[in-house]
Amino acid sequence: MMLKRNSEVLFQNLEVVEGYWNRFMGLMGRSHLDSQQALYFDRCNAIHTCFMKFPIDCVFLDKNGQVKKVYSNLKPWRFAGPVWGATSVVEMTAGLAEKNKIQTGDHLLCGH
Repeated sequence: MMLKRNSEVLFQNLEVVEGYWNRFMGLMGRSHLDSQQALYFDRCNAIHTCFMKFPIDCVFLDKNGQVKKVYSNLKPWRFAGPVWGATSVVEMTAGLAEKNKIQTGDHLLCGH
């Protein structure tokens, strides 16, 4: 999967996280994500970074893919949300939301 804004590809490798165990583990145990990799959690309006080894950016989306909230440089052992109206979240390496100029109100599309 890819994450796009209009025709612009933001992430080549969007990993859709499914299943209780995978959702529970998320980024715990990983040492990093590369610059073209992000995780997508559906049915999610809050996250934590407990037990993680690196800071992340997280982008909360509504059911139409509109960005509701962007959290930048969320360090380990922090919480984000709940975000009103959000139904999913994309997690990426810290700094990539700003680098990709992702802002509240943008429309993002997950697809191939």
